[in-house]
Amino acid sequence: MENKIQVLMTSDGSHTLMSSLFDDSYHAHNGAMSESRYVYIQAGLEHLSKDFRQVNLLELGFGTGMNAILTLESALASTGKIERPIHYTSVEAFPLSSVIIEQLNYKQQFTPYLGKLFDLLHQAPWDCDVEIIPGFTLHKVDGKLANFIGEQESINLVYYDGFAPNKQAEIWEADNFERLYPMMMQGGLFVSYCANGQFKRNLKASGFTVKAYPGVLGRREMTRAWKV
Repeated sequence: MENKIQVLMTSDGSHTLMSSLFDDSYHAHNGAMSESRYVYIQAGLEHLSKDFRQVNLLELGFGTGMNAILTLESALASTGKIERPIHYTSVEAFPLSSVIIEQLNYKQQFTPYLGKLFDLLHQAPWDCDVEIIPGFTLHKVDGKLANFIGEQESINLVYYDGFAPNKQAEIWEADNFERLYPMMMQGGLFVSYCANGQFKRNLKASGFTVKAYPGVLGRREMTRAWKV
């Protein structure tokens, strides 16, 4: 089935995309960039233990590249350079075309330098390591999470940002978290906008310690979980 993509404006002035294949949006209508910054940066990246000298990050759903550019924005904020190296792996089963990416208004929200980095994220070839800038390496995986094989205890931060459970049920099933748990390091952090009850039960059954965390922009909760 063809996946038709529609560009929509959200309440904070940043774009989201609407997928006809999943009948769901890529980001929150109440504020695409605001929610992603809150969920994945403020509640995720900024809470990762400083004991980890490098961030080994796995993302489900590269999509628009929003989480990746927000990660770079945060990492560069203090000194203008990456202080703690980041290896950013992102698994995407439905890569977006450059035609769609060029319609997004994200670069208008950033400095010209970050705008150039946004372009580099999307221009990077798939299925290989690409150094975007010193200290930030991107590896985009063209495929499904079910086929992703990572080394054991190699990941310390997960951005789980797929379509909603009632739209893309297979990515929220327990076997995904059972496979993911051994890939994570002790103390690793898992974050998602989703607070679905069965999703959290699946995380717990796989070994994760799950804690509810306040949501934002109309969502009562989001989910954070750790391998302890």
